[in-house]
Amino acid sequence: MTRLKSLSSIALTAALALGSSVAWAQPYDPGATDKEIKIGNTSPYSGPASAYGSYAKAQAAWFKKINDEGGINGRMINFISLDDGYSPPKTLEQARKLVEQEKVLLMFATLGTPTNSAIHKYMNQKKVPQLFVQTGASKWGDPKNFPWTMGFQTNYFSEGKVFAQAILDNQPNAKIAIIYQNDDFGKDYVAGVEAGLGDKKNMIIARESFEVTDPTVDSQIVKLKASGADVIMNFSTPKFAAQVIKKLAELNWKPVHYMTQVSSSPGAVLVPAGLDNSKDIITSGFFKEPTDPQWKDDKAMIEYKAWFKKYLPNADPLDTYYLQGLLNAQTMEYVLRQAGNNLTRANIMKQAASIKDLKLPLLLPGINVQTGPDDFYPIERLQLAKFDGKEWVLYGKIYGD
Repeated sequence: MTRLKSLSSIALTAALALGSSVAWAQPYDPGATDKEIKIGNTSPYSGPASAYGSYAKAQAAWFKKINDEGGINGRMINFISLDDGYSPPKTLEQARKLVEQEKVLLMFATLGTPTNSAIHKYMNQKKVPQLFVQTGASKWGDPKNFPWTMGFQTNYFSEGKVFAQAILDNQPNAKIAIIYQNDDFGKDYVAGVEAGLGDKKNMIIARESFEVTDPTVDSQIVKLKASGADVIMNFSTPKFAAQVIKKLAELNWKPVHYMTQVSSSPGAVLVPAGLDNSKDIITSGFFKEPTDPQWKDDKAMIEYKAWFKKYLPNADPLDTYYLQGLLNAQTMEYVLRQAGNNLTRANIMKQAASIKDLKLPLLLPGINVQTGPDDFYPIERLQLAKFDGKEWVLYGKIYGD
């Protein structure tokens, strides 16, 4: 009896010890430990949208800075970024590798509308956060049907509405031509313009689409010029946006030119297209431009340039995709810090959907990051800017919610 009691006591002691270790264990999902947070990403380092690779390079550089300073809550960020060539099948292949083999905690800032579309259902079926995707398609703000996916920048539909309002305000008798990418990216812009014009949609007199696999858009621009339009809306990714600018100059056609924010980088688009050719293009923006002299003495810009010089020494400082990638990474950092030691995928999504008036220093005054359980659009405000041949010059009011 005594022996049985002794054995029972030993078993009870072991069980209590085991229970204690379980009770004190941190709530982790795959990809998180006491020492590491593993984050997955796909980006087009090659292919037709390779200019966008700067986003992920900036994110890697920001996480390197965080790690150099001790990590987040004592944990190092292991940022695993794979090339998908802007090819949806490749994106799915790489996402599966990251989730199922690398066991990342979440996917962050995967780039592109068609590429994110390829993994949209997969990420939600797996219940792995697909956070702050680097695309403004309106589908990324649908928490009811896709609770594990969240956008970041102002969605393309809303930006299209802003452009339409600007045309109604400034070119009320415009004859509009549209060049757009034939996917969700381009179609969202077109739908936003149509919604913004309302009963004046007949101002659109011509439209031409293109595929991302097309070598050029020259023939489409020739057709649009023949329409007699005096406003062109350029809803293209960087490679094709630059082609549009060049072809307009070659044809000596000078319509009022509206171009997407995601193709507004001086280094990636305007310099290749020719700065003189780019003069007077109108775009929208939500962040401070490094070339804008009004931010020369701005503390946040001074710190950005110092970080850029240290962590991206061989990169082009005119390429503003680096700055946008940084803003995205800073938002991810904020969410991870808010999550604390509760590094479950569910808590990561909860924190991402609970951002209240986050004012990142490089956002324009009056623009913030804000989300809610039913609001998966973190940035919803924009201001127009015109290129003066050297830099983007902000003008007018802040549009948006």
